[in-house]
Amino acid sequence: MESKNKTVVKSMEILNLFLTYPKLSFNEIIQISGIPKTSVYRMVMSLEEMGFLDKDRDGKYALGLLFLQFGHLVSERLDIRQVALPIMHKLHDEVGEAVNLIVKDGKDAIYIEKLDTKQPVRLYTAIGRRTPLYAGACSRVILAYLPHDEKEQYLQEIDLKPIASGTITDKEQLRHVLEESLKTGYSFSRSELENHTSAIAAPIFNYQGQVIAGISIAGLDVNYQEDRLPQLIEKVKDAAQEISRKFGYI
Repeated sequence: MESKNKTVVKSMEILNLFLTYPKLSFNEIIQISGIPKTSVYRMVMSLEEMGFLDKDRDGKYALGLLFLQFGHLVSERLDIRQVALPIMHKLHDEVGEAVNLIVKDGKDAIYIEKLDTKQPVRLYTAIGRRTPLYAGACSRVILAYLPHDEKEQYLQEIDLKPIASGTITDKEQLRHVLEESLKTGYSFSRSELENHTSAIAAPIFNYQGQVIAGISIAGLDVNYQEDRLPQLIEKVKDAAQEISRKFGYI
């Protein structure tokens, strides 16, 4: 307990009250929680300001709409994993390479599911790993299919830093690569996140045509020679389309 921030812990105690009580007044929060009035006031004001609590006309507090957004995102992402995993296994069996499922999280992408390569040398990937949207085939294919304004804002604000020998650090080159992905329906990378590796990725869409994830295969460069690329690209795109169809995308 000593390693935990006491204010955060107390704030969570207040939020946990609303798992039992739909609405509570300020005095009820104090009475039920047993937390001193001044502390409750400070924390409730902060929670309301951040959108974690809403206050109605009667002065009663309830969980804010922010929780609805969080809940929707968690539900959607868990559904993606559940739906995608059988298709990922099928792709994994067909190509023998690592298969990754990635979603956007702020200005980053995050791995939410992975299957390791069948090769003796494995890549550095792990569920929960974060990468910038501009680097790596799977992250970048999500970036490519974001709404134009959102993508342009990202490109204007981001500082392109090298991660491996092939990381794109020029914004005009990045724009060109993103346009190519829109035309071809996939993204390809070499040594962008880890040297001597390659990846092929395709976007996953929901019923509204919005990109919700990316699926990729990744492995050592030697397994991604020109003569093999068309077959691998087709398999990745087919897997992405199969997952997208399960989310209502036509």
